[in-house]
Amino acid sequence: MNSGKSTSLLQAAHNYEERGQHIILAKPALDTKGEDSIVSRLGVERRVDLLVGPSHNLRDVFGIIAANSKANGSPVACLLIDEAQFLTPEQVEQALQIAVLDGVPVLAYGIRTDFMTIGFPGSIRLMELAHSIEELKTICRCGRKAMFNARKLNGEFVFHGDQVALDGISASYESLCATCYFSEKERDAKL
Repeated sequence: MNSGKSTSLLQAAHNYEERGQHIILAKPALDTKGEDSIVSRLGVERRVDLLVGPSHNLRDVFGIIAANSKANGSPVACLLIDEAQFLTPEQVEQALQIAVLDGVPVLAYGIRTDFMTIGFPGSIRLMELAHSIEELKTICRCGRKAMFNARKLNGEFVFHGDQVALDGISASYESLCATCYFSEKERDAKL
């Protein structure tokens, strides 16, 4: 959180397109922030080409869009996926098939763990299969490297609940270093 993932993804898209290459932007439908768009904290926003539902076969739906693109004279140079932690493990495997079998680079951006420090199933599979992993860093309120995303409800830190806060839950998140995270967790346990 707050490390510039979406901004980096949109910059990568710009770099491809600046060179006349066609890209496909995708995100899991589970990510309702921005509805059908990728939204950066810096205010940059761009509509996705593909909203991936939990039951979608990523390779199949990508293949349809890629075939149409190729037929129109614009072969796909790259698939960029935002909020990749919300992909299913099977969709992560399908992304690898796109990269290996279809020869289209896949750049997936997401976070490793939830607010309880538990890995998202999609992130776990990405860590297992990724050709390379690049960490985008952010800082904690104390100035140290942030490692965890802490959830806040009504301004108070919470350390239990559903892994994904869906409609109706007004949660916010703060990136914390391990020291600040565990300090807040201990404070919550004493309440």
